[in-house]
Amino acid sequence: MLALKGMELAPWIQKSTTLIEHQRKVGGNQFRHCLATMTILMDYHFIDSVILKTAIVHDLLEDSGKVSAQELADIDKDGPEVVGLVQELTRNKNLESKSEYLLNLLMNGSIKAKIVKLADRISNLTDLHLFVFNEKETESYIHETELYIMPIVDQLLRSGLPEEQKNMVREMGKELKDLIVIRHMYVKEFIRDESIRLKIKKMLQSFAHRNTKP
Repeated sequence: MLALKGMELAPWIQKSTTLIEHQRKVGGNQFRHCLATMTILMDYHFIDSVILKTAIVHDLLEDSGKVSAQELADIDKDGPEVVGLVQELTRNKNLESKSEYLLNLLMNGSIKAKIVKLADRISNLTDLHLFVFNEKETESYIHETELYIMPIVDQLLRSGLPEEQKNMVREMGKELKDLIVIRHMYVKEFIRDESIRLKIKKMLQSFAHRNTKP
């Protein structure tokens, strides 16, 4: 509690509210996703100001042009380090594919950036529902997680992290494995209900459209 009290997260949350206008396919918006990423890290006891601030704004530079890297860097003393991590987690869609981005993060990413990425992927896998994504998209995302994200867990467990934090990473890895297993089950058991899936998908899209009207 005392550690969180001294972090002054409010300015970072305020900057991230820019992402409210960016709707997610599953409903909700990118702002909620960023806060979910932060709370996942808190759930695993990563009470580190730089890591939590990075989680709050990790999609900001990629998804919104309304806040600059310099604005983030100027927020507080953690700003420059947070911006560096956000840039590691930002894909330049004009220059690299998703696979290239993930491979670069796996091979060259910093420890803190990789920790945030694990929480980000837990959030995204939790939102990986078949009434939004088809069989091919779901299988592709699961394969991507197995190929690029799970090795991050192994890397972090072999790193110089304190043992307590390695235990946190180990538990995050277990959750990721469970989510992968469950999503594989979704594909096998529920993909046959294509008509229901498409109906729910259209309802969600309609709902998201109504929420974006002024």
